[in-house]
Amino acid sequence: MYNILDNLIKIINGVIMVNYLIVFLISMVPIVELRGALPVGIGMGINPIACYIICIIGNMLPVPIIFLFARKVLIWGKDKKYIGKFFTFCYEKGEKGGEKLKGKSGKGMGIYIALLLFVGIPLPGTGAWTGTLAASFLDLDFKKSVLACMGGVILAGIIMALASMGLFGALGAIFNKA
Repeated sequence: MYNILDNLIKIINGVIMVNYLIVFLISMVPIVELRGALPVGIGMGINPIACYIICIIGNMLPVPIIFLFARKVLIWGKDKKYIGKFFTFCYEKGEKGGEKLKGKSGKGMGIYIALLLFVGIPLPGTGAWTGTLAASFLDLDFKKSVLACMGGVILAGIIMALASMGLFGALGAIFNKA
């Protein structure tokens, strides 16, 4: 009996770890990022605080790589046969994001606050990927840009966690009464 119970616990732990991995990987995907991964994780029943931390780590992991290499890769791929249209789209999105940030922020630290808010307010077309790409296009300071993106990811995580817990809590209340 103990052996069966032990195996059942191992299986359950394996499923939980797979759920953590799924949420982590979703949070790394462009466009979806933490904004999509957090509701998925909370919907899977993952502890909201653990899910929040996993999503932040997953969303921030690509940021330094994007900042240092994305613009170079996009420029390289713009004229390639199969990937050119997509790379051109991404390049133009980064340029537009950079110009939008520059236009709204003014000078000095304002650009980094604008970057934080751009990344942090969960709207379509914003997020760590686009914000980091925009910072790269504007040749902003690496360390300040990464910190601003991290602040934005933390803000977006708080907004999405509250929204997700409210949504799933309300759905649970509706369906549990039926």
